[in-house]
Amino acid sequence: MKNKSKIDDENFEWSAEELKKSKTFQDLPASLQAKLASRKPRGAQVSPTKVSTTIRLSTEVIEAFKASGSGWQTRIDLALKEWLSEHTLA
Repeated sequence: MKNKSKIDDENFEWSAEELKKSKTFQDLPASLQAKLASRKPRGAQVSPTKVSTTIRLSTEVIEAFKASGSGWQTRIDLALKEWLSEHTLA
């Protein structure tokens, strides 16, 4: 099987023109450089609060949550928690 990267809205290839317009880290304002440099990479959770899983959801649900921006998976989790607080499972 050939290893081909999937090209979509979240994983696209830059055109030559886009690359020419891009800036290096040093070209960014000092305040933005400082903010980005201060970010720490995520490490392993000391006390995991979530479980990685795979579920199938309708296209409409995924598209609606993705359209709301980054953090869409967390918002799905919050929506499910809210539903659980209002409903009883038999």
